[in-house]
Formats: sequence, C-alpha cells, structure tokens
Amino acid sequence: MKALYKYLLVAALGASAPLVSAQSVRDVSDALKTPDIIVPQSFETDTKAMLEDWYLKNYIILDYEVDGKPQDQVSDEVLMDRLSKIPSIIEMPLNGPVRNMINFYANRKRQLVENMLGLSIYYMPIFEEALERHGMPNELRFLPVIESALVPTAVSRAGAAGLWQFMPQTGRGEGLEINSLIDQRRDPYLSSDAAARYLKKLYEAYDDWSLAIAAYNCGPGNVNKAIRRAGGGKKDFWQIYPFLPKETRGYVPAFIAANYIMTYHKDHSISPALAKKPIVVDTVHVTRRVHFAQISDVMGIPMAELRALNPQFRKDVIPGDIKPYSLVLPSLQALAYIANEDSIVNHNAKQYARRGYVEPATTASVGRDAKGEYYDEETIEYHTVRRGENLKSIAKKYGVTTAQIRKYNKIGKSLKRGSKLKIVTVVRRYKPVEQAEPEESTDSKIKEIEHDESADTTTVAPAMAIPTDSLAADSVPDINDVTNAFADAHDENIDKEEEAPKQEVKPVKAEQKQQAAPKKAAETPKPQNVIYTVRRGDNLSKIAKRYGVTVAAIKRANNMGGDNIHQGQKLKIPQK
Repeated sequence: MKALYKYLLVAALGASAPLVSAQSVRDVSDALKTPDIIVPQSFETDTKAMLEDWYLKNYIILDYEVDGKPQDQVSDEVLMDRLSKIPSIIEMPLNGPVRNMINFYANRKRQLVENMLGLSIYYMPIFEEALERHGMPNELRFLPVIESALVPTAVSRAGAAGLWQFMPQTGRGEGLEINSLIDQRRDPYLSSDAAARYLKKLYEAYDDWSLAIAAYNCGPGNVNKAIRRAGGGKKDFWQIYPFLPKETRGYVPAFIAANYIMTYHKDHSISPALAKKPIVVDTVHVTRRVHFAQISDVMGIPMAELRALNPQFRKDVIPGDIKPYSLVLPSLQALAYIANEDSIVNHNAKQYARRGYVEPATTASVGRDAKGEYYDEETIEYHTVRRGENLKSIAKKYGVTTAQIRKYNKIGKSLKRGSKLKIVTVVRRYKPVEQAEPEESTDSKIKEIEHDESADTTTVAPAMAIPTDSLAADSVPDINDVTNAFADAHDENIDKEEEAPKQEVKPVKAEQKQQAAPKKAAETPKPQNVIYTVRRGDNLSKIAKRYGVTVAAIKRANNMGGDNIHQGQKLKIPQK
C-alpha cells in the first residue's frame, strides 16, 4: 500500500536526521525527536464527515465537549511503563516520534479518539475474528485507526480505499472485487480477511513486525530500498528509519500510539462514545439483482442504514444476478428479507430493470398533412406464437396486416407454435407546432393590448396593480405576464364602462365639428392583432368571448386545425 491515506497521522523528520545505530531505541530518542506532526489537508474535513456518519448518529452518544477537557501531561517513565504492559508480541518502545503521536491523540484529537472508540464497538470484533483466523497478533486490529479512522468509505489521494486502505492492485491481488458496482475494499468482513492474509505474507518476508507494518504502508519495494541504503543485513524499523519515505517514518509510531490511546484512554480522561442501543446484525445471501431502494421501501429500513451496513455496494445495487453477494441487515430483519424477497425484487421492478436486448427505432418517412409536420416511427416487437394463434389473430392484435408479418419473417401461411415473429408497427408522431414570436418591442406589445374602441377614456396602467415586492431581481414578471395583466385590466375597465351611468352629451357648434372631423379620422387607424399568451384554464371559447371575436376567427388567424391549446402558447387575436 502506498503513501498518504486519509486520517494517517505522520511525524515529520528533518532531512539531516542521523543514521540510527543498533543501540537501544531509548538511547536514540533525541535523534528521532520532532516537534511537528504532518497531517493531511483533508484531515479536518474527513473527521467532520466521520462525525456525520450514520452509525455515529444513530447508535452512539457523543461527548462533543471532550476536546475541552483538561489535557494530561504524562511523563516518559509512565508512558514507557504503560506501553510495556500492553499484551503484545509486537515491540512498542517509546521515543520522540511515538511520544508526539501519543500527545497528538491524547491532547489535540481527543474527540476523534472518543468517536473511534464508539465505532470500535461495531468494528473491533470483525477485525479480531479475521486476525485470529489467520494467526495474526491481536494488536494489529488498531491499524485501521491510523489508516481510515474506522471510516469504511475513506479514500486516499493515491486511490487507497476502505477501512484497511487497500490500493486497487493490492486489493485485487488479495481476491477483493473492485468494479463500478462493487468495492470489497469497503466491506469490513472481506477487507479484514484480506488484510490479515496480506500482513501474514509481509511478516513471512521480513520476520519482523515493525518492518512488515512499514511495508504495509509504503510497499515492500521501499522497505527493501531503505534496508540496502542502511547497509543491508538484518535490520529493524528504527535502524532504517532515516531512509524510509517521510510519511512511513510516522506510520509505526502512529501504530504504537493508536494501541496506547485505545488502551489507556481512561487515563487521559477520554470517554468512549456510549451506545444508545445495541446493533446486532446478520447476513443473507442475495442471488437476484436488487436495489437498496426496493429493500428500503418494502422493509422500512432507512437507506442510510443499508449503506452504513453495506458500504461495499457503491451504487446501492446488489448484482445478485451475476453471482451471490452477502447483504448485512439488522438481525431481526434478516429473516424478514428472506420471507419477502419476491415482493422486494418485484417492487418497482421496471424502474430498476436492465434491458437485455433493445431494438433501435427507425424513421420510415417524414411528411406534412392537415395536422402539421409528422414522422412515421417504426417500432419492433417480438411475438411468441401460442397455441391456437394464426397470422390473422396476431395481425389483429398488433394492428398490422398478415402480409406485413409474412414480409418481415419470410414465412408462408402456416405457423409453428413457439416460434418468434418480428412485428413491425408504424406510429405517426407529429412535431410540436412552434409559434413564431412576433418581432415587436415591449412597447409595441403593450400598445396593442391598450388598443380599444374607448381608448380616449380607458386608463389601463393604474389597473395593473403589481406589488412592488414582486419586482425583486429574482422575480421580475415576464413580458407575457405583463401583457396578460393589461388584458385583464382592459376587460375590467370595459365592464366598468358598461355599468357607469351615461353622461349628458352637450351640442357641438358647426365650427367645432369641422375642426374635429380631421382629428377623428386620424384617431381610427387600422386595427392590429393582439398577441395573447394562453394561461392555465383557458380555452378558445373563453378567449374569444374576452376579446369579442369568434373562435373561428382566432383559429383562422393562427392556422389552427383543432381546438387544442396549451399553457404558454401565443395566439394572435384578430381585431374588428
């Protein structure tokens, strides 16, 4: 596995660090001492993502004030004594990098430790079982603490993924399936088994746990190179320390610190997150293709819970039709899944089905008739001949002729039961009519709407009554809405004029009539069409009544063959 994983906590060393001799580790602690710890840039972001994890939200009580608790200062003597009492066959000495990593967990990342302790309730038994099965030291169960902070969906910048942060090639080499639908690096059970097997191979190669753990991080090639640079022969991690990649120098110290803090968290006043309710799970084998949404809908299990328990299914799809897969469910619902599998698989089956064969559609012809421009689309279906069927009955069923069936299948009059017939049908589809927008300015549109026989006495603009708050930048009314508002105001004013009492008309002198005659001729220009935008609930009869014209006149003005109109459509309203 290669460098820089999520949540990997690394100690920084200067490039001039001296070569570590074969003395005791305690004697060279000053040479290994470093004040700084390199943390990936994504560390804080990923920690936040972990805190939002479904399991933490639903099964764990978190103490979000733990980072504010007093920080304990522990002497080197106490740290050495505690490390020596951890029942481990892997050497866990104290030195500068180890002390810095312990302080990092115990002081700067107390909340992270508390959350990981809560998650360990679920994950540690899985790790321990896999390690025990392959005869591996139990203390290796804390490797995922520094690899992924116990987040199964963690992905490093280099492409390592899962609790144990396998690179794709390493994971596949250990038999893990990795493709678009499945990533078994995220499967807690399968990845733990693969990690135990891989660590066993590394230990057999080096016969030293510190080197095996280092190789797990940076790969055997880098460890071998560091051994050669250190002079060859039998070496341990601390002897080749200066020759290892920078991030790997902090990996073994981080592993020791993880064992320490997960064991002695109480001595640093770090309380593990408390489980609100127990989580007991069981496994069922799925041999049919099913989507998490189908399981969730039928069984009432939240999608987030299914994803948390089964992170290996990358797209919420279990491709059981390819090969059997294990599905982890809450224990009480495992049997319910088995009993209801048919209902689950059949639920919204069309929505999640994959088509095995798709015949592409073809266009037979394009033309125009009274209804508009059309294209004839051919669709192809296949019919299996049943008992008692003949060409005539099949042709009637699909709305084709017997000659057409014979043409596409090259058969005579007789049919063989069970044979498949290619049925080609033609569906005529009309292209939607696109109403051309008149090339007129906004002012001319409004003037057309304002046109009326009583133009001298009708005032439209004040009747518009658009609230000022509706004219915000994100809610400015469309010009069509404006023109329709004017049209409504126009109708309201006509009604008011019809209801208003008639005023007395005073006689006009002859001289005044002669002067007014030219003005009257100028005030009666040729009527223009009104452009109206169809609104919800409109029909041709209603629009015609509004403007005092006939339905036939509107249809003629718009070249319409039928009475159908739709919301948003623009109609020319002819004026008398």
